[in-house]
Amino acid sequence: MSGEARETSWKGARIVVMGLARSGVAACLFLKRRGALVTGADVRTADQLGSSVAELSRAEIPLSLGAYPNLSDLDALVLSPGVDPAQEVIEEARAKGVLILPELELGARAFKGRLICITGTKGKSTTTMSLHAMLREGGMDARAVGNIGAPITAHVEDSDERSIFVTEASSFQLETTRDFRPDCAIFLNLFPDHLDRHPTFASYAAAKARIFANQTPQDTAIVNAEDQGVVDLAARTPAQVIPFRPKTAPSGATLGPVAYFEGHDAVFRKAGPTPLFGGADVQIPGSAVRANLLAAATAAHDLGVPTTSIRQAVRSFRGVPHTFEKLGEINGVAYFNDSKATTPESVLVALESFDRPVIAILGGRLKAGSFRSLRDAVASHVRSIYAIGESRGLVRAALQDVRPVHESDTLEEAVLLAYREAKPGDAVLLSPGCASFDMFRDYAERGDVFKRAFQSLPLQGAA
Repeated sequence: MSGEARETSWKGARIVVMGLARSGVAACLFLKRRGALVTGADVRTADQLGSSVAELSRAEIPLSLGAYPNLSDLDALVLSPGVDPAQEVIEEARAKGVLILPELELGARAFKGRLICITGTKGKSTTTMSLHAMLREGGMDARAVGNIGAPITAHVEDSDERSIFVTEASSFQLETTRDFRPDCAIFLNLFPDHLDRHPTFASYAAAKARIFANQTPQDTAIVNAEDQGVVDLAARTPAQVIPFRPKTAPSGATLGPVAYFEGHDAVFRKAGPTPLFGGADVQIPGSAVRANLLAAATAAHDLGVPTTSIRQAVRSFRGVPHTFEKLGEINGVAYFNDSKATTPESVLVALESFDRPVIAILGGRLKAGSFRSLRDAVASHVRSIYAIGESRGLVRAALQDVRPVHESDTLEEAVLLAYREAKPGDAVLLSPGCASFDMFRDYAERGDVFKRAFQSLPLQGAA
């Protein structure tokens, strides 16, 4: 926040932190260090929470497990991203004047450096990590925090005015913000997601739009000019808007700064064109990755990173775990872990990135959308499908007349059968299009199971 953040004094404040996963634990410890009377709360039991309980107990932080305590007699309530703010107990606390903040804003209020915040339905992690790499390559003190897995409250202590936090933010983290103000807001794209938590697409979009709510003319908003939903949400921000165009070059009449591709090369144009990186620098296939790298490079250039550093970071970037992550090749068949693809729309992006036949592994707990939206992409890019999880019947019903669909009881079985079917030049892609909770703890565990299954394949072949 441009070095001007004014931290709230929490000394003596009565605070409950709801949700004791990584960000909740970090928030509890952060508040304890600042003299708050903090209690950690979770509807899960100590056995279910595991190491979180031990860490908080060592810090002598009181816990309320299995049920939430009385939330009405508090100064503040801090929410972890997994906690739905629409719960009745939270609404009651809000009605009684309790300050409600997400862990994201709790940390941002204490941070003295520059804050970059990245949101969008898909591509956040790739953009966050590639921008972090560009800034580090340029010699800056950059930290990747937020939804990427590193809570912001865990990193405030060793930061100063020179630090830059590259913050990935989901709708869950943004929806309850009050004064949160990023120096640079990056909005990548917008389509339906998380409608199992947000009651409507409009409420989901409104949560995302909180990224712009407190920006000033001294701030920057980098927005996807080819996504009308993003453009509409950004229309009210007073920040300087820098559009990026992943697919089409701007017309000659376009005024102001803009980033785009000229052929395969990324360019930033203000008074004149400045090259950002070349098409040959990009190591990961697909238009979606190119779009994310363009957004990251636009922000890096705006922050003063030299083009040479941007290009070197792009050349070295190999992707983010569980996000179109290439695991390797066996017998001429490439294996890709895209476990973080939890909607059919994100599967569509993955499939359209390939110029080789794909054996796709789909399925899980369907959050929104329909597999029927994949029919054209399946017809063009897919050899066959292995369906897993609760939605495997939906996969079959939607796609079996387009390409063969085989149902598998486990992910490991699907990988083995795909391996036996695949031909040299094919790709085996885990891109479920669904949440993971029917079979796994989260998308990361699902991706790790896929990796282990991949690693066992040479042994299977030898057998």
